[in-house]
This record gives sequence, structure tokens and C-alpha cells, in this order.
Amino acid sequence: MQTAIQNALTIDVEDYFQVAALAEAVGRDNWHSMEYRVEANTDRLLELFDRHQIKATFFTLGWVAEKSPSLVRRIRTAGHEIASHGYSHQLIYNQTPEVFREETHRSKNILENIIGEPIYGYRAASYSITSKSRWALDVLCEEGFTWDSSIFPVHHDRYGMPGTPFAPYQLQAPNGGILTEFPLSTCPLGSYRLPIAGGGYFRLFPYWLSRWGLGRINKSGQPFIFYLHPWEIDTGQPRLKVKALSRFRHYNNIDKCMKRLETLLGDFRFAPVSSVLSEVTIPSTAVVV
Repeated sequence: MQTAIQNALTIDVEDYFQVAALAEAVGRDNWHSMEYRVEANTDRLLELFDRHQIKATFFTLGWVAEKSPSLVRRIRTAGHEIASHGYSHQLIYNQTPEVFREETHRSKNILENIIGEPIYGYRAASYSITSKSRWALDVLCEEGFTWDSSIFPVHHDRYGMPGTPFAPYQLQAPNGGILTEFPLSTCPLGSYRLPIAGGGYFRLFPYWLSRWGLGRINKSGQPFIFYLHPWEIDTGQPRLKVKALSRFRHYNNIDKCMKRLETLLGDFRFAPVSSVLSEVTIPSTAVVV
């Protein structure tokens, strides 16, 4: 089924207890007391990608990088791209601009000091750059990021900026700075845009639907961007007591995710975000979001 189009494969490097859906069960102050599983799960993904000779972008949480600098070095040594996932995985629209700036600067410096290279890419925790936090785009520009993958052009209770472009584009931040935006992938179903970019959608939808939706994007001549978290392949992670919706979003079909991912890697071509963006024709006119 593979086409000539390269798609962006991305991993959001965070642990199970840092996910917004589980925040009701474990607060940030308790993270250090939780069973730490992200290193082993990320290593499993590194082994899988090595077998398939695929390179990806790893959006790495500053908190994880600070705790596991050797993991960040292993990812980079294996030839993958390192990008920032912020520091504390807090929803941006719940932070002040001052706190967001401090955390963004801190996490970028941590990663750059570990790998000895500049960091240009960013992804917000839970895609929380929304209409309530457009100001965060100014901070990204001022901190030296050149591309972003935080905007989900859908309606959702936690994220989303409906009406924004579906394919990579030049984004104009409120203060005039420019970023290349690789929005999270959706495919058209009549007038509806179906979120199909990975993560919970990949686990909750049957695999044939993900393959169809992602394939439809490629057939339109565009690359898609796919994301996953290391905890989504971890069947042994502790089960935390949370509300039914959060429990469903987080735990459903984790036991099927690794096999589906292996199938996906055979069905499509993948590369890091920067490599994919270098092959895409992006409109020169910047979009004000």
C-alpha cells in the first residue's frame, strides 16, 4: 500500500502518570513517587524503528529529559530527531504567559545541552495551543523555534482550533513572527473532519479506518503526521482510578497498539518532521490563526 509520499512519524515522550486524562488521580507533586516506565517503553519503540529502518521525531518532555538524559542521547544517536514537548505537560491555556515562557526556555535548554544541537521543533502538551492561548505562538517564535505541531483543526473538549488549515502551512503569530505549522492530521467525511493522527484515535478506531483515513490524505497528495506515546504500548502500566471517560481514553486497546503500529510501519513511508517538511510545497502567504 505504500506510496511515494513520506509521512511524519512522531513520538511524544512522556510517562503514563503525566497524561492530562489521569491528572485527577496523580498530581505533578507526586510524579517522583510514581513507577517510572517511559525509558523501557521508549527503548521498545527505538528497537522497533531500527528493525524497520525508520527515523522519527521524538517530542521529549523536559521533565523526562532532565531525569533521563541518557535516553535522549540514545534517541539522537539512533538518528532520530529531537524536538521539545515543553517541560511539565501542563495545559498551556491554564498557564500564565510568564510560566509558559520559563518552562519553554527551560525545556529547550535542557534538550540542547544534552544533544549539543539546537532544537527547532515544538509540540504543546495535549495540543493545548487553542484560541485561548494564541499568545504561546509568540513565545515559540521568540525562543527560536521555527516549526510547530500543536494545532489540531477539530472541535474537542480539551484542544482544537476549528477552521485552521489541514496541511502544512506558514503561520503568523499574533506579534508577527512566522512558524511552519504541521497540523495534526484529519480526513474529510462529508463536511466533518475526522481526527486520524494517531494516539487515542489509533487505539479506539479499528485499524482499517486509520489506514483508510491516512491513505486518503496521501491520495490527495499530502503527507500526514502520526503521533503515539510510549505508554500506549505498555500493557503493564498501573491502572489508576479515574472517571469512566478518562479511563476509556487512556486504557482502551493498549494491548492492540504495538501490533497495529508494526502494521502501520509496513503500510506507509515515514520520516522525521523536518525531513517531511523539506519535501512539501508550503504556501508563501502566512495564515493568521
